[in-house]
Amino acid sequence: MLTVGLTGGIAAGKSTITKRLRELGAITADADKLSREAVEPGTPGLARIRERFGDAVIDSDGRLDRAALGAVVFADDAARADLNAIVHPAVGALTAQRRAEAAATGPDAVFVYDVPLLVETGGRRDFDVVIVAEAPEAVRLERLMRIRGLSQEEAERRIASQATDAERRAIADIVIDTGGTLDETLAQTDAAWQRIRESS
Repeated sequence: MLTVGLTGGIAAGKSTITKRLRELGAITADADKLSREAVEPGTPGLARIRERFGDAVIDSDGRLDRAALGAVVFADDAARADLNAIVHPAVGALTAQRRAEAAATGPDAVFVYDVPLLVETGGRRDFDVVIVAEAPEAVRLERLMRIRGLSQEEAERRIASQATDAERRAIADIVIDTGGTLDETLAQTDAAWQRIRESS
């Protein structure tokens, strides 16, 4: 099995690339989705978050209030580090499970893991190939404000909290520029898939 790490800053187009790679035959997993699974009601992860951050980050249904938690951790490096120390091990266990399931499908499988914080977590060594999704900061800001409804200040803070484009490029085998049209992004993704298949 070939393992591919797909990374990029917030609103850089990773989901679009993941969807296309899945259409082309990849088995995919998404770190953000696994991080939500790791803090579902009844999980040890949610209990530890409540213990560290209090009831203010839990909604009336007993679920994690991601907006309330985000407001805390994106403004406080120590709080973000505490959250990561809770969530990352749980996500790591879920990731290992998904990777094992992909490997069980056969030796020709391509497992693509969409992981925004690949640089920050030092995970380059875990993948045969790393793809970086990249778009100009102005494009990413516009996407965050339009699609996610963030204020410009909040969008800028979230971008600033992540690794830089240069740091991501330093670990990249393939860079896909998502700042243009959807068709341009898909064409680059198709070309990346071809490269991956030829190398496996």
